[in-house]
Amino acid sequence: MPASYEISFVASLIQKCTAVNCLKKARQLHALILTNAVAPVCHQSPYLHNNLLSMYARCNSLEDAKQVFDKVPKRNLVSYNALIAVYSRAPDHADKVFGLITQMAFECKRPNGSTFTSLLQAASSVEDPLMGSSLHAQVVKFGFLDDARVQTSLLGMYSNCGDLESASKAFGCIGDKDAVAWNSIILGNLKNDNIEQGLRIFCDMVSSGVIPTQFTYSMILNGCSRMGNHRFGQVIHAQVIISNTEADLPLQNALLDMYCNCGDPETAFYVFSRIENPNLVSWNSIISGFSENGDGMMALHLFIRLKSFSLPKPDEYTFASVISAASALLASNCGKPLHAQVIKAGFDLSVFVATTLVSMYFKNGDAESAEMAFKRILKRDVVLWTEMIMGFSRMADGEGAMRLFLEMCQEGHMIDSFSLSGIISACADLAMLKQGEMIHTLAIKTGQDVEMSVCGSLVDMYAKNGDLHAAQSIFFPLSNPDLKCWNAMVGAYSHHGMAEEALKLFEEILKHELRPDHVTFLSLLSACSHGGFIEKGKLFWNYMKEDGCVPGPKHYSCMVSLLGRAGLLDEAEEIINESPYSKDHLELWRTLLSFCVTSRNLEKGINAAEQVLKLDPKDNGTHILLSNLYAVTERWEGVAEMRRKIRGLMLEKGPGLSWIEAKNNIHVFTSGDQSHPQADEAQAELQRLRENMIKSVEDELDLNIAA
Repeated sequence: MPASYEISFVASLIQKCTAVNCLKKARQLHALILTNAVAPVCHQSPYLHNNLLSMYARCNSLEDAKQVFDKVPKRNLVSYNALIAVYSRAPDHADKVFGLITQMAFECKRPNGSTFTSLLQAASSVEDPLMGSSLHAQVVKFGFLDDARVQTSLLGMYSNCGDLESASKAFGCIGDKDAVAWNSIILGNLKNDNIEQGLRIFCDMVSSGVIPTQFTYSMILNGCSRMGNHRFGQVIHAQVIISNTEADLPLQNALLDMYCNCGDPETAFYVFSRIENPNLVSWNSIISGFSENGDGMMALHLFIRLKSFSLPKPDEYTFASVISAASALLASNCGKPLHAQVIKAGFDLSVFVATTLVSMYFKNGDAESAEMAFKRILKRDVVLWTEMIMGFSRMADGEGAMRLFLEMCQEGHMIDSFSLSGIISACADLAMLKQGEMIHTLAIKTGQDVEMSVCGSLVDMYAKNGDLHAAQSIFFPLSNPDLKCWNAMVGAYSHHGMAEEALKLFEEILKHELRPDHVTFLSLLSACSHGGFIEKGKLFWNYMKEDGCVPGPKHYSCMVSLLGRAGLLDEAEEIINESPYSKDHLELWRTLLSFCVTSRNLEKGINAAEQVLKLDPKDNGTHILLSNLYAVTERWEGVAEMRRKIRGLMLEKGPGLSWIEAKNNIHVFTSGDQSHPQADEAQAELQRLRENMIKSVEDELDLNIAA
């Protein structure tokens, strides 16, 4: 058998082996060639070595490919192109190709179009615009600027490096633009958050007569998903159907994701139900879609359905989505069984899953379980720490939030705007001005004081601590405050009884083309209530509902207060009756009852009290208000009866707690409490103050008499 035939035969075996990406067989074949040389020419043939190199490249064995390259006796351009292609496809090794350029020049090897295509791909992988520009110059120098593949690679490189201006120029130089070129320029714009331009280029692509590919549609749907552009996404879906484009799994998943992110889980479920073999990406998208759109029960149902199949197995993203869905449900019914599933699947040490578990437990008011899940994680990231800090802050446990923040700082974690915002909110809710000022200093030191979330929290903290001037000094220098900052300042004015200033800020919000949210309207209604602006309060109430902002229990409470202060008790009662919270939030009826006392309206007051006592017969506050109502209407028998009930309730109910901060410590106490270790000192100081006050009064009387 001729040697040349044997060499060709071995090469064909190598190609067959690389086609199945079987590294083990590739090495076996390589060993066979080394130990049983078919001819002396075998070791001198670049053709054979190039095929071996290509074989290892396609088997993703960079180390073997490099060893073969180093042993090629007569390296030619194909040898270099094969190794450069290997490195360019591996992001972790792409920078190694640039050393091969110098080696090629030293061996007097002239690059061709394939060389530049791979080199540009490598520059794109490492996102090195300087090297990319240098390669562009080499492309011009060697005369490959008209090569369609090189032009497309240039376009892809500039797009991936974020240089959209150069990418557009490269795109304009391509004469006959194919789908690959259009996809590259669209992808570049989408990747660099220039989504609207990407969608416009897609429209130009369709207008030019180039048929979009499945990848094109997937990209555009991803852009629609990120923008929340439901209408354009529907148009793309229709075009996919009309053009008879075969929807592969990535395209179906892109459709699914678009509908979920655009708030249309029903259509998303229709798309999901038509996927023949959904993969885990499909399942995760539909579960998170229902979870994020408030249908936790459907998300749980889909998770149970996924668990009924042997494959695919849920991953940490699946568990994170379904745990988030369970957050709105009782932890004992759903959250804790899911936590058990997480442990069973081995994801209990995942930071990503732990963060959602912590969030779920806090939303259920279970700080103990949240802390247990938190402590199981050894390598905690700043997101998990922030979730813990925010959780304690939302539960009004400022001490716990501060403790965790200090631990986080001691462990050397990078403090971000979210963690700072959370701890500042804790300082605001507990009126800890000194700690708030210290955190403010830290925010300035770390450069986070320019972040809008931090600015908004600082405005809120200073306002709640009574320092309106400090709140103003933070807010007004901001060049372009976001809605949270505006809300904080509106709330600050409302909190300080400056209703007119709060209303003026609302006008500024509209001028800045921001859409007010439920927080904005809550502050405005509170300002109108305290300022006595009845008509403006009604105007904001109607504006809010017309704008699609659904009133919550606090909004209804503000309206009842607004109308009650004006003596409009009939309208206040009507507001309560039309609200969906009349049976769940007894505070609405209590508020009405308090204004019935002021207006001496016995009939409405008794009705309001009955609504509360029907659900909570031991509500002490309602009995006190009812006693006051009987007193102002001179129903003394009712007063006596109420006071008897109040005395009985006082025996059953635990005392209310108060606290004071002194020398960085928070001291909790109750009325008549003598258990504090410094109680005697406090009593002695109180006695000293009394004596001083008596002495001051006596001195003043002596002066008056002398005068």
